[in-house]
Amino acid sequence: MAGHKAGDPLECYSIPLVLNKDPDLDDEGNPVIGQDGNPRHRCGFKIGGGIDQDNTKCPYGYPDKGIYVTYIHEGGPAARCGLQVHDKILQVNGHDMTVVTHRKAVEYIQRKPVLNMLVYRKGVPNLAHQEHNQQTQFQSFNQQQDYPIAYQ
Repeated sequence: MAGHKAGDPLECYSIPLVLNKDPDLDDEGNPVIGQDGNPRHRCGFKIGGGIDQDNTKCPYGYPDKGIYVTYIHEGGPAARCGLQVHDKILQVNGHDMTVVTHRKAVEYIQRKPVLNMLVYRKGVPNLAHQEHNQQTQFQSFNQQQDYPIAYQ
């Protein structure tokens, strides 16, 4: 993944995660209401990156200007859904996160109480090189020529 540039295809397996946020409560246990009049929620993670950030100055050494998870609150919604530090967020609720500013990424994450995310995680096995009878937590679909192919 090193050297990936925005807009170039990224060969990886995306991991789908669903994060159900916790309501943001004040000291007395009452829901906190945002400026828009809607209840606020906590997602339990912090991000870094964006196309407006200089990834060469990042202390984690991320290879591109993507949106990366930099912190997970222990026991929070992000931890419960399986999100991990250094995951690269590819998509949130249908929004492409590979070419967004940091501010826009925060807006997409804060917008809804449920986040349907696709993330890239370094170290996910390359399924194309797995043995056919070996089981993994992911499914691989190989194109087979069981049907005749007609050319015109």
